[in-house]
Amino acid sequence: MKRFIQSQDRTQSTLLPELLDEYIAEHNPERVIDVFVDQLVLSELGFAGVNPDQTGRPSYHLAAMLKLYIYGYLNRIQSSRRLEAEANRNVELMWLVARLNLILKP
Repeated sequence: MKRFIQSQDRTQSTLLPELLDEYIAEHNPERVIDVFVDQLVLSELGFAGVNPDQTGRPSYHLAAMLKLYIYGYLNRIQSSRRLEAEANRNVELMWLVARLNLILKP
């Protein structure tokens, strides 16, 4: 019998859920992006829409969109559709945008 490392059963539930933060290393570039954008004062930099309108559909926070844009720039992802797909499957990007359920329209 050959010996292989056994994988975990996908249907097995756990008592304590694993934290998404545990999957991102301390020196991961996404942590730098997160700290950098969180320290910016977006209203002073000329970003419109820092204070959201009271009517209509709520928008995504500008800081989350800036983090997404910087991530795309650093990883050479230019398409908004590809960024949307990455945000829903890439663990690093899920962590960076705090698991926002992104639906981007070009």
